[in-house]
Amino acid sequence: MARHPSGQPAVEVRKHVWTAPLVPGSVRTARERTERSLVLFGLEGASALFGAVLLVVSELVTNAVRHAQRSPDVEVTLHMSDHMLVVTVADMDPSPVTLADAARAPGKGLRTVADLARTFGGDVRIEPFSGGRGKTVVVRFILPGGTP
Repeated sequence: MARHPSGQPAVEVRKHVWTAPLVPGSVRTARERTERSLVLFGLEGASALFGAVLLVVSELVTNAVRHAQRSPDVEVTLHMSDHMLVVTVADMDPSPVTLADAARAPGKGLRTVADLARTFGGDVRIEPFSGGRGKTVVVRFILPGGTP
């Protein structure tokens, strides 16, 4: 393992970022890219975390395709350190979304995302994107012990 100049083990960070057009076929593409990224990150394909992250990306990209009509595309980021996996899905549609909307949304996608994050000790928040235009949904998962 690499070491920081202080002598402490260096934290290995893995990050993949991509954009996709906001069309229905993008959900499948995002899911496939996420699966490849997670394999490259060293996550076990049969693990509950692997399945949860795939479902989260699918739900968030589906929501963007359905609701972010003023955004040309969506940006997906997977960022993994030694203790956390962060998924972000961002669009440039100015329509606000809040976590309170999760209880009222017809498909309940945001509530599902929040429940999955909590299952792994994580959380969900919504932040501004691109200088205040648009939004980013940030989902954090705490990695179980023994995960690379």
